[in-house]
Amino acid sequence: MNRFVTAERALRTAAPHQLLDAVRRVLTDQYAADSVELYLADYGLTVLQPVSEPPHTLRPVSVANSPAGRAFGAQEPYAETLSGDLVRVHLPVTVRGDRLGVLTVTLPGGEHADGRFGGHTDGRLGELAEIAEVLGHEIVVAERDTDLYLQARRRDRLTLAAEMQWQLLPGRSCVRPEYELGAQLEPAYAIFGDNFDWSATADRLSLYVTNGMGEGIEASLLTNLAINALRNARRAGLPLADQAALADQAVHAHYRGRCYLSVLMLDIELATGRVRAVDAGSPRLLRLRRGAVERVPFDAQLPLGMFEETDYVAQEFAVEPGDRLVFVSDGVYDVGSPGGEAYGDAALARAIQSTRLLPAAEVPRAVLRELSGHRGRPVPDDDALVVCLDWRGREGPGKAEVKGCE
Repeated sequence: MNRFVTAERALRTAAPHQLLDAVRRVLTDQYAADSVELYLADYGLTVLQPVSEPPHTLRPVSVANSPAGRAFGAQEPYAETLSGDLVRVHLPVTVRGDRLGVLTVTLPGGEHADGRFGGHTDGRLGELAEIAEVLGHEIVVAERDTDLYLQARRRDRLTLAAEMQWQLLPGRSCVRPEYELGAQLEPAYAIFGDNFDWSATADRLSLYVTNGMGEGIEASLLTNLAINALRNARRAGLPLADQAALADQAVHAHYRGRCYLSVLMLDIELATGRVRAVDAGSPRLLRLRRGAVERVPFDAQLPLGMFEETDYVAQEFAVEPGDRLVFVSDGVYDVGSPGGEAYGDAALARAIQSTRLLPAAEVPRAVLRELSGHRGRPVPDDDALVVCLDWRGREGPGKAEVKGCE
């Protein structure tokens, strides 16, 4: 049995809370590792938190200016040479594009210069990168049975509303051949109403961006009801407009119009790039195409739950390979500066232009960082949500005809 198979088996048979112990043991025995540490990205995506039993013995490391943060941001292994003929390797821990953290392994072998390396340049390093990927998959499964990894992600205490919202999310990034997705919520530890959801099949991508009214637990409860109603309708195979109608009925039946939720819903055909959209409220969509940023306009429809038995109509447009779509909540475009100037579409367009070279997973955090500068204070008064979709498309038949929103 080769050593990679040994490592994979050790991870798959380990108890949920003992994944780090298992990977440490096998990397020490099979790869002569001197030390092994696991860091998970915190909810704010500012630091990588060490996974260890309390009390924590390691300090968090910065995502912005550390070797581990470099591997996390670039999604490529990064090596640094240490004294004593040792090399420290930082390996991204990622599951289908969802960036969880970094596995840091110290090994003998000072022949590696500082910097990036490819998985094919050294068999040992390639195997380590694969082990980090297996570890990521096992962490996702283990989170059903242990709180260890969710606790490790916390730089601060989550509010109850934020706890409910983060548990509702599908992830913060996703990669497929046709597209890349990234999303982030602020304030990460006190979010209450904004949310996003996505789901893909072989043929379609469904994407929802929601902005619930209210504050605290009430806003989180409203969003939970609406998102689960939308999922219920989607999983029943209903078309987009009917999904909105069913969720509208569920929210209105409970709140009787006292509370409602804004949502922008997209259903994208992966083969053609044809998009069906329902705009029921305040989230906005901006598109970067061939260097120009423009807002994608929709016919406004009523938020979910405002009135009984509202009918919804899906509009159509098309995305082209190379398009970047950026979705934002009103907690982004309505934010005022210290002088009272709203952030607005013009500032958003500048932020989208300035982040155009970043991968989709990095864009939301970068835009929110620019928003913080406009706001003039680190903590927002309202939820802020940014979702970025980079569309690559499939090779095949011609582009979908553009209708409706263009």
